[in-house]
Amino acid sequence: MKHSFTSIVLFCLTFLLFQSDSIAQEIKSEPVKPVIKFNPFDGVIVAGYVDNGAFVNFTGPSVSLTIKNSKILLGMLPSLRYKEDHGIFKNSPITPNLGCGLTYCYKKIAVQVPLYYNAKTATANGRWNIGIGVGMRLK
Repeated sequence: MKHSFTSIVLFCLTFLLFQSDSIAQEIKSEPVKPVIKFNPFDGVIVAGYVDNGAFVNFTGPSVSLTIKNSKILLGMLPSLRYKEDHGIFKNSPITPNLGCGLTYCYKKIAVQVPLYYNAKTATANGRWNIGIGVGMRLK
C-alpha cells in the first residue's frame, strides 16, 4: 500500500512539473497586452433578477478591459424592468430604467452585476438595488 501511494505521488509531481513547463512556454511565446477603451455600445444582451423582478438590458456606454477572450465592462445599462405591483393603485409592470454595473464576458457568455435605483415614494425611501444577470455577447 505504501509503495503504490508513493508511486501515485511521484507521478502527480512529475505530471505537474511537465504541465507547468508547458504553461510557462505558452506564456513566454505569446505576451498578452490588456486593451482599455471606451465603447458607446458593446453588443451585450443580459437578462436577470433584481428587486423581486426581472430586467433585460443592453450594455450602453462603457469602459472595457480586454485580455485574450475575457472582457470586463464598467458602464451604464439602459434597461426594461419587469415588476408586478401589489399595491391598491398599480403601476405599469414594464418600466424603462437606467442602471450601472459591472459585466464580465468570456467569449460569447456574459455575467453581470447591475445596480438600479428605486426613487423615493410616499411609502418607501429611495435605495439602490443590486442584481445578477446572465446573457450573451453579440460581437
